[in-house]
Amino acid sequence: MSVLDIRDLVVGYETRRGRVIAVDGVDLRIEPGETVALVGETGSGKTTAALASIGLLPQGARLLRGSVQLGRTDITHLRGRRLERLLGREVGLIPQDPTASLDPLKPIGWQIGEVLRIHGERSRSRIDGEVHTLLERVGLADAERIARSYPHELSGGQRQRALIAGAIALRPALIVADESTSALDVTVQRKVLDLIDEIRREDGSGVLLVTHDLGVAAERADRIVVLRHGVVEDAGEIDVILGGRAGDYTRGLVANAPALNLPEFRPVPPEASPTAPEIAVDGLVKRFGAHRGKAAVVAADHVSFAVAPGTTHAIVGESGSGKSTIARILMGFETATGGRATVAGHEVTSLPREESRSFRRAVQYVYQSPYASLDPAMSVLDIVAEPIVRFGLAPRREARTRAAELLDRVALDARYHDRRPRELSGGQRQRVAIARALAPEPRVLILDEPVSALDVTVQAQILDLLEELQRERGLTYVFISHDLAVVRRLADTVTVLRRGEAVEQGPVRGVFEAPQHEYTRALLDAIPRVALDTYVI
Repeated sequence: MSVLDIRDLVVGYETRRGRVIAVDGVDLRIEPGETVALVGETGSGKTTAALASIGLLPQGARLLRGSVQLGRTDITHLRGRRLERLLGREVGLIPQDPTASLDPLKPIGWQIGEVLRIHGERSRSRIDGEVHTLLERVGLADAERIARSYPHELSGGQRQRALIAGAIALRPALIVADESTSALDVTVQRKVLDLIDEIRREDGSGVLLVTHDLGVAAERADRIVVLRHGVVEDAGEIDVILGGRAGDYTRGLVANAPALNLPEFRPVPPEASPTAPEIAVDGLVKRFGAHRGKAAVVAADHVSFAVAPGTTHAIVGESGSGKSTIARILMGFETATGGRATVAGHEVTSLPREESRSFRRAVQYVYQSPYASLDPAMSVLDIVAEPIVRFGLAPRREARTRAAELLDRVALDARYHDRRPRELSGGQRQRVAIARALAPEPRVLILDEPVSALDVTVQAQILDLLEELQRERGLTYVFISHDLAVVRRLADTVTVLRRGEAVEQGPVRGVFEAPQHEYTRALLDAIPRVALDTYVI
């Protein structure tokens, strides 16, 4: 018997502009011990379909047609306590964001134990014992300490494992993992996916893996269901989806997935006459002071590198390795504890006040989250025009004309000029952020995880745009990322950071093809890989 059987599912959202159909006629079945990946771009309906499969549609959503069978129980119209009694025992949900999903005011152990209390366990000692067992099962060895800890005291990977512990507490028949590794580093992602696989094999659970990462889906799933605008575009075994027998849309997703199509290394630029580096970092040190009895944190430990004009230097490593701290020092947002950094001719570690304005024009920052970095009250056109006016490059009327040209350059025509950021997709917002960064005609862009939150298709478009702009304008990039497949495509040189220390650096081809440090090898080994040529028919 299937652990999940969805038939002809239709879900709509009631909005001010009328009803919007988010899921339209979806069929999906999962057998015991099977992993089915539900993939698609943002807005494809995959999360709505996943939530409908466990009876947890968000406010404003309505199940308009179809049926959902969870094991022997039809939950299509199940609500309240009857549904609550089923959840946990029959299905465990691993959400995307552990920070948003965990209560910051309660210890981890209390939160994991809640599912046991909901389902009738009253003995505190038995709950504590089971919580410790669950924490150990998901690879958190110091279970007693972890159980006493609050979410902010754990790393992202530890928080995600704690969520998995809660999801499997009652050994459910179905595990729904909704983008549960999309915010994690590649090494932590591999460990979490390995853990879900191990639980599936041991308990015979079915797994619904919701993801926009086709590389992860191809590596981990038995079958893949591809959604587009709420409709099943393709569905089938891995060899069908990857072997050229899927439709054009799915083939495009496969072609744009970096892990499935490791790009060629960038060609080595021709030898040129020696020039001063556009960015020079020498012995950079950053320590964050001791706090509440905890030792000082070393975010940068005598890091040095140089970036030639018109090239891209990547800084890679796991969360907490110091990548973003170095980026913030290069922007002058953080003060270095020691060492020197020169960017676009400015000594940023001791920047005179009279140079700050010219420095801000020469060096621009593109954030990971474009929505958080754009003024929600301003129109797209005004967002891009604002730095042109602020730096005195043109009066407002001319600035708006220049801004319109920049927006056209990043493929956002006049239809988008009067929109606010909330009215744009993630990829469109990132294009606005890039146009704004280009507005003051900078020499250097610091790009902090600029494509990590984007779908593979949009990600490919943004990378194409960055490469084209670099060729046209001679821009120098510092590219912060934990995605080595993307770094392989975009960067000329790379520094690998681990706990603030540069453990390896050099040309990307040399570092990636012959890594010398075990940490670099671990990062490269963690990239999801599927040999596409074995599936090509």
